Amino acid sequence: METIEKLKVLSADSQYDLACACGSSKDEHRRRGLDGKWLYPVTLPQGGYSILLKTLLSNACANDCGYCPLRSDSNAQRCTLSPDEVARIFMEYVRRRKVFGLFLSSAVIGNPDHTMDRINAVARILRGKHEYRGYIHLKIIPGASDAAVEEAVSLSTAVSLNIETPGKKHYDLLSCRKDYDRDIIRPIKLMGKLTEKGSKFSKVKCTTQFIVGASEETDSEIIRYMGGLYDRLHFNRVYFSAYQKGLGRPDIPGEQKQLSDPGALFNREHRLYQVDFLLRKYGFKQGEIPLDSGGNLSLDRDPKQAWADSHPEFYPVRVNTADKEALLRVPGLGPETVKRILSQRRESRIRGIEDLRLRGKRAVQANHYLVCE
Repeated sequence: METIEKLKVLSADSQYDLACACGSSKDEHRRRGLDGKWLYPVTLPQGGYSILLKTLLSNACANDCGYCPLRSDSNAQRCTLSPDEVARIFMEYVRRRKVFGLFLSSAVIGNPDHTMDRINAVARILRGKHEYRGYIHLKIIPGASDAAVEEAVSLSTAVSLNIETPGKKHYDLLSCRKDYDRDIIRPIKLMGKLTEKGSKFSKVKCTTQFIVGASEETDSEIIRYMGGLYDRLHFNRVYFSAYQKGLGRPDIPGEQKQLSDPGALFNREHRLYQVDFLLRKYGFKQGEIPLDSGGNLSLDRDPKQAWADSHPEFYPVRVNTADKEALLRVPGLGPETVKRILSQRRESRIRGIEDLRLRGKRAVQANHYLVCE
């Protein structure tokens, strides 16, 4: 296959990994370019958006992950790019100002360290031969050695390793060839240690991803692991990808479970993203997230609203005197609105909900929980 043909196949296959710079607003949605690439808008420090080239180095995988359409026993069209090919293609896009940076992942080619050496080789070529100093996000391959992980971190702007499930018992339902504690948790802990505050690589960002619904995990288990990733390992982002029926082996729980509502799993993914924002942006602790008796989030109400409904004693919140943490607990108020309130009330008292410049549903929500006297 010609290089550009391989790129079309491998960039399309990279769509299943979300643990990079994709987001939830309209301007951040991934889109397919004219030549088949998956392009990801990235928020730039100075404002605005640019594009991230996202591709696999290879889709010829030696692993058996039951949720993955590229597993060794699937009939996917296989191809592999060399490190020189990836570097040459990427630098051509850079010269033409088509991309902002690179997200590079791969299926497991033979074994984890051989694959990591090829992934790292792309970054070595870009950083050394081409003197490229821009954005590079490298995927850490499960089971990679400490030395391979450290080299990837040293070459990257960001790194990620997908945790996939909350715990070994769930992962063992999906893979027989990988050991969860050795191949997933060990390198994830190392990534956290290498990039911790005050370390040599503290500016390198760490992210991960859960596959939601492939196993029999509950939301409470995912949230507990999220808390550890943020509080103990200081990861920057956790992503979620709803398992898509028909992509995996027929014997895994995600294929066997029949959902009466096909959109329920994607709604569950959305609720987990809302929890992620509560933990990262709103000051909530993992033990405060409202769950049902089965340990799952409500699909009918967002978790912030559910918390407010179960804590009537907390309200109403006094908009002119409440601290930032209390204001962030008000449904309808987000971090930017709260920041504006704190700034506005230093100049004058807020006399009514109309002074907050909220519109529509958010204004109606907030009005139920605020006092503006």
